[in-house]
Order: sequence, then structure tokens, then C-alpha cells
Amino acid sequence: MKDNKQVKVKKEKDEQKSAVKKSKKEILDDVEMVPKAQLARAWADYDNLKKRMEQEKSVWLKFATQEVIVRLLPVLDMFEATQKHLNDQGLGIALNEFKKVLIDQDLIEIIPKAGEDFDHNLHEAVEVVDGEDGKVVEVLQSGWKFKEGAVIRHARVKVSKKQSN
Repeated sequence: MKDNKQVKVKKEKDEQKSAVKKSKKEILDDVEMVPKAQLARAWADYDNLKKRMEQEKSVWLKFATQEVIVRLLPVLDMFEATQKHLNDQGLGIALNEFKKVLIDQDLIEIIPKAGEDFDHNLHEAVEVVDGEDGKVVEVLQSGWKFKEGAVIRHARVKVSKKQSN
């Protein structure tokens, strides 16, 4: 019986050792997997960072472009006013080229027509005159907006309003 007990104890110890060995093997497998998982996560984080940086760069470039355009619009206005007085062919060509540059930057000129409905999203009412309610009477200064919708400068207009008697 003593031998039987010793065999049982030895068998149990062997089973425990094999369980420990299995655990160590599983642990080693897990340890090998951890760096792979960490590497995969690091690559995913890197890709996400790269995408985020590209988006931020795009936003900053758009913002910088917008700031330059806002500062150039008064210069364009002066050239247009000068062209009205001089009616010079060379200045007209330069103005067209100036506007082409703005259009190349995904800008659209806002030029409302007389009789068109007043749109507070695109127009700024500078003066109100008698007439049909809510119509553009005259354009005093054109506006500019990006193609995707952000208005840089509203068109300045005279608007008609029905006078109440």
C-alpha cells in the first residue's frame, strides 16, 4: 500500500508539474503574442495619427488660405473701383486673372441680381428702400464663398421693404 500511495503521490506531482508546464507554455505563447498585439496596436495608432495629422494639415491650410483671401479682397475691390473709372483693358485683364486665382482656390463670387430674394446667408443688407418686400434692389459689393458653403464675405446689397401706411 505504501508503494501504491507513493505511486499516487508521484502521479499527482507529475500531473501538477505537467499542469505547471502547460501553464508555462501557455504563458510563453501569450508572452509571444503580447508583442505582436502591441505591434498591431502601435501600427493602428500610427495610421490613425497619420490620418489625423493629414486632416489637421488640410484644416490649417484652408484656414491660412482663407486668411490670405480675406486680406486680398479689399485690394480686389480697389482694382474694381479703379476699373469702373478708367475702363482700362490691361487692368481688366489683371482683374480677370485675379478672380481666376480665387476661383482656383474653390471660391465662388456671390453676385445677386436685382429683383432676387434677399438671402441673409449670402447677403448683407446695407440700405433699405421702398419697394416690394425682401427683394435685392442693387448690389453694392459682391461677396465670396467657398464651394462647400463657408461664406468669406457676404454680398452687400440694397434691399426693398414695403412701407406700412
